[in-house]
Amino acid sequence: MASVSWRRALFVLLVVNLSVLTTACSSHYGNAIEEFCLAKFKLDMEVLDQHQWCSWEDTVESYGELTNCTFLVALKMNCFWPNRMVDEFFIRVHRHYFHDCSVSGRLLHDPPNRILGPFIVVPILVTLLMTALVVWRSKRSEGIV
Repeated sequence: MASVSWRRALFVLLVVNLSVLTTACSSHYGNAIEEFCLAKFKLDMEVLDQHQWCSWEDTVESYGELTNCTFLVALKMNCFWPNRMVDEFFIRVHRHYFHDCSVSGRLLHDPPNRILGPFIVVPILVTLLMTALVVWRSKRSEGIV
């Protein structure tokens, strides 16, 4: 029994220490990523037209810098990364900037005509060819038993 209570006490001590570390970290970490990381990301996004926000090609560099910034701030402040604060931060960023984007993160648009054309023309030609073959075969009744 003494072994179980000793383990329980060690576990409680470990949980308390970790919660104190994360609490101390989160009190200033959230402000730091808002001030240093989000400020630059906002400037980068203002340069883009709002219609380009859903284009991964246009936002990947800024988004990567934002992610890296949150990591570097956590590293300098001796915080764990990723953590709950980072998750909540990115959820807020996504709700503000990417709420109208598709799940894949890419702009939805029709493919070019050179790709779309064959997918339209080939089934039409196959249908016409099969119809002509059936009509031609039905007029030629010899050899059919």
